[in-house]
Amino acid sequence: MMPDKNTEEKRQHSTSYIPYSYYECRIPESFMNVPMHWHNEFELNYISAGKGEFLCGGLKFEAVEGDLLLLPPNMLHSAYPCKDSELIYHALVFHPALLGVTNNDRSTLECIRPMVNGNAQFNVHIQPSAKGYASVKAVADQIFSCVHADSAQMDLLLKSELLKLFWLLEQSGTITFQKDSGAGYHELIRPVLEYMSQNFREDICIEQLACLAHLSKSYFMRCFKETVGVGAMEHLTQLRISAACEALSGTQDKISDISYRCGYSNLSNFNRQFLKKVGCSPMEYRKRNL
Repeated sequence: MMPDKNTEEKRQHSTSYIPYSYYECRIPESFMNVPMHWHNEFELNYISAGKGEFLCGGLKFEAVEGDLLLLPPNMLHSAYPCKDSELIYHALVFHPALLGVTNNDRSTLECIRPMVNGNAQFNVHIQPSAKGYASVKAVADQIFSCVHADSAQMDLLLKSELLKLFWLLEQSGTITFQKDSGAGYHELIRPVLEYMSQNFREDICIEQLACLAHLSKSYFMRCFKETVGVGAMEHLTQLRISAACEALSGTQDKISDISYRCGYSNLSNFNRQFLKKVGCSPMEYRKRNL
């Protein structure tokens, strides 16, 4: 089942000319967390320092230095720092075009397209103890080296290394080309996440969200936490505070105006929630990030 288009992350990660983007992610230094989202590209992550909590396709786990994560297109995922630990990871978000998804040879039809269409099983979390990790890590290192080189010639090598990565993962059983018949809670929660991302500035209650998911209030609360890792109201707070952080660092608007635009009618409540989530006041945050 494909996700609703409106739930898609709005950032453009790829173009037809350069079908990938690289990011160095530092949480919470650069941003508080990575809220639940999805995109139609693959994503390869390497944890270079610290540890963090990830939620990928309904699976919740802690990733530490040395771990690799490989996410297929359209998978809901998020990332949060662990208490008292910074999380630093390198992320490559790349379009299936790099894998030749439009070709019609048998490797594309039987291997590449099932990964893109959701008909393959991924063991997203690849740890140093996993079978074949050393080979996979060596290829991942080469992939990131190609990306840093940023040239048409190195893009040739990047394509071959990505194909080799998928071959290694198929050989080790990390990827299997079998259709998953279970929809999981995350399919029920997609329209709710879409609504919250578009309307977090408005008054939102649990009953309203449960109605959107066509679930009872108690069952909705269970499904949401299983999928996202936090309760619906906690997720709403994260969306609002993330938007506030962006406005504080990117504009000179009054803090009271930002508070109101981010869904807080009470400035004291905003200041209290901001301090709780970010660890400093809105004014201190602005001074650090201007």
